[in-house]
Amino acid sequence: MTANLEIIMRLFYLPVFVACYVTSLQAADIANGDDLHFENCTGCHDSTAYTRDNRVVQSLARLGTQVRFCRDNLDLTWFDDEVDDVIGYLNKEYYHF
Repeated sequence: MTANLEIIMRLFYLPVFVACYVTSLQAADIANGDDLHFENCTGCHDSTAYTRDNRVVQSLARLGTQVRFCRDNLDLTWFDDEVDDVIGYLNKEYYHF
């Protein structure tokens, strides 16, 4: 019974999580995301990181994970809304999830 409950909870919470995540991105400040990306990300890579056939990011959730990974490795002091701005910018400009 516990395994079935776990499956049901995963099936319920995943769509809710994705819906909340997407809703927060709809409020993203794309212009700010563009500025933050230009100031902090283009020193390491150019747009080919987002457009190559074998790109790492294959979903919106993975895009968020990757942006946070880069933020943490660069010791950036971005607030969550700034992370969402960069995710929103990258998604609008390159990924279209």
